[in-house]
Amino acid sequence: MMAGVAGRYAMALLDTAREENQLSDVERDIDTISQMIDESEDMRRLVRSPVFSAEDQTRAIEAVLSKAGTAQLTTNFFKLLVRNRRLFATHDIIRAFKALAAEARGEVQAEVASAIALNDVQLNELRETLKASVGKDVTLETKVDPSLLGGLVVKIGSRMIDSSLKTKIATLKTRMKEVG
Repeated sequence: MMAGVAGRYAMALLDTAREENQLSDVERDIDTISQMIDESEDMRRLVRSPVFSAEDQTRAIEAVLSKAGTAQLTTNFFKLLVRNRRLFATHDIIRAFKALAAEARGEVQAEVASAIALNDVQLNELRETLKASVGKDVTLETKVDPSLLGGLVVKIGSRMIDSSLKTKIATLKTRMKEVG
């Protein structure tokens, strides 16, 4: 049900942004909001916690988005989420929106986890390699996961490519147990 709710809201935002010729503004705003949620425990609590009243959430969202300089369309969308008590679905809505926007541009979105942050040269090389593999432009959503020890884990749609040291070590351990 969450994917359905998130998908419907994301599609509605995408359609409205297109109609209003504000797609690039809304995409920028969505990236900003996503970053604020990732970096602020208070913002995560505001978005996820059901204990805040709709009025408190509305005031807080308006204040935060005003300070961030988001477009009125984006602010109105998040106020709608509050009014419909769907603010808790923000993470899923953002992911769905990004995927729909990328698809509309003819791009594919890839989630990349690495043990350390990748530099621009590495990101460009990875982007080009994935483009050659899937035949479309690729946007990368990166995150750092030190538990991987090294290598990458790349997810494109339902495909996953795991070249992490963590997985290679686990595979080696399994093979060693099988032998002896």
